[in-house]
This record gives sequence, structure tokens and C-alpha cells, in this order.
Amino acid sequence: MITVQRVRVRWDAAARGAQHADLRRGLSHPMPLPARRVAFHDVLYDGTDGYTRQEDVRDEAAPDLGMRLTVRDSAVVVDRMPGHAAYPRDSGKTRLFILEPGQTGRYRANFRFTRTQCPCNPSWYYEDWLVHIAHGASEPDRFVRAAPDHDADHRVNLYGGRAIAHR
Repeated sequence: MITVQRVRVRWDAAARGAQHADLRRGLSHPMPLPARRVAFHDVLYDGTDGYTRQEDVRDEAAPDLGMRLTVRDSAVVVDRMPGHAAYPRDSGKTRLFILEPGQTGRYRANFRFTRTQCPCNPSWYYEDWLVHIAHGASEPDRFVRAAPDHDADHRVNLYGGRAIAHR
């Protein structure tokens, strides 16, 4: 079994300042999984509704997350695929990690999206992603209690300027 948890924090261009950053700071962290069998747990904190937590829980495979999970022998190969973000631009498929049975991986990324495909309407919104993937049975506290076996951090400065320091 493969379990995926994605925690997203979303905000629009009007919420770029320090005051808004303080409101969303700390929201992007692993969450306990629901007590029932879970294949995909999606958590969203959206600034348009005051960063109230919204959850989607499924017992089937995750929807398109811009990632490909391929089972090869007993391992799960996790690749990031080109996506629809306005920034950063994807240059192609990128190997994130390979999970052996019992291992977990963490992928961090942030994106700037547009609400339309027209460059004449720069209605930006931003998302910060924290994705955990487990290869094997998942206890509810799996992503909370232990560090992942693999960690891929692809966060960038979304507003221009110097690169961000990864923690």
C-alpha cells in the first residue's frame, strides 16, 4: 500500500506581506492520518477563508499531484513531473527518491499559479506544499512521529530576489 499526504497552504497576491505570512507560518506541517484506511489525505489551508483547515480523504490512489509513483520490483519510484505552475517552470521529469518497503519520503515545494492562461491577467496565487509518501502500512501518526527516510526540498523564492534558505 502507498499512502500520500499533501498539506497545502494557499494565498493570493494581496496576502504577500509580513502580517499575512505570520498568519500562515507553521501551517505546513505533517498531520495525523485519519484512523481508517487512507491512500490519499489532502489538507488545504486557504487564505481566502481565513486559513481554515479543509480535508479530503480517499481510500484510492491520489489524484494528479504532478508526481508519478511507479512500482519497480518491491520499490516505489517517485518522480516529479512537469506541472502547470507559472513559476518555477519545470524543465522536465525529476527523480525525487526511491522508497523501499517501510520507508517514507518528504517532498517540499512552492509554486506561483495563475487563475487564467492569459498573460494579460496576472491574477497570481501561491501554494506551499508538504507531501509525505509512505511505502507500506501507515499508522495514523506515521508522518508526525518520525523523520522521513528521504527528503527532497524544491522550495524557491516566489517573489523574485535571492534564493530562500532551506531549514
